[in-house]
Amino acid sequence: MERKIVNKLLAWKDNARRMPLLLQGARQVGKTYTLLTFGKKYYKNVAYFSMEESGDIPAVFERDLNPERIIRELSALSGVSILPHDTLLIFDEIQASEKALTSLKYFSERAAQYHVAAAGSLLGIAMKREQFSFPVGKVDLLHLYPMDFEEFLWAVDKKDLSVLIRESYDCFTPFSLHETALDLYKTYLVVGGMPRVIQEYIDKRDFDFIAAAQRTLNDSYVADMARYATPQETARIMAAWGSVPAQLAKENRKFQYRVIRSGARSGEYQVALDWLSAAGMIYKCVRVTEGKYPLAAYAENESFKVYMV
Repeated sequence: MERKIVNKLLAWKDNARRMPLLLQGARQVGKTYTLLTFGKKYYKNVAYFSMEESGDIPAVFERDLNPERIIRELSALSGVSILPHDTLLIFDEIQASEKALTSLKYFSERAAQYHVAAAGSLLGIAMKREQFSFPVGKVDLLHLYPMDFEEFLWAVDKKDLSVLIRESYDCFTPFSLHETALDLYKTYLVVGGMPRVIQEYIDKRDFDFIAAAQRTLNDSYVADMARYATPQETARIMAAWGSVPAQLAKENRKFQYRVIRSGARSGEYQVALDWLSAAGMIYKCVRVTEGKYPLAAYAENESFKVYMV
């Protein structure tokens, strides 16, 4: 699937002052797939390592963080020649290894000739829970979001239509295929922007399979809540998460805590909402009193809506 972020990845690759890349985003938005396909297309070699694997790979980072030693051992473990400039070195699920995250600093300072890209989900939450340190100023940050409508059109082989839509929008001209585009947009609203679910739509065109893929995705999110939060926090996080569809179905002008539970107050669930936001599972849209820059100066932080990823 074609993703717009590839243009930013190319700019990173060609930047003479490039630092290790940290690609963030919610689970299942396509971080691993995007890095792997980018590496296979634009590099001679790709060396992929998941920090959630038990055994030898995480152990490589448990000694000193000398980049040259790490390169030698990872090359030996994978059987891939890790070459300066010609190999994309991918550290996946980097939130699972504090030492691997810290190593990005040393790659930036001592081994900039190696192209290192790390991907992480729930990174902020894991860092807070495990008290990780972050290599501030030593990484280039990018964020990957679910596929937007234009990317959806590319995926379902409607790229020509996406070009016509953009031309009509940019030139303020009538669009003769408006109804066709609107039907596809309605389909996109049902399917969503998660690559796995979109692939189910492409393969099956059966909304039972699509709904099953969406449930599987939701189950993985719920499992993360239990993994990265205390039991008390998990209960509140799950309650807040489960209330989002009901919040959106109502004609509320703002998020209402009583929809989560009768009599609920903001103090009880603010941490839960912050957790969901940090995990990339929700977006908080804050109301502003004036449409002027900087928007933050006109924000009413107590009045907001919440949207699912």
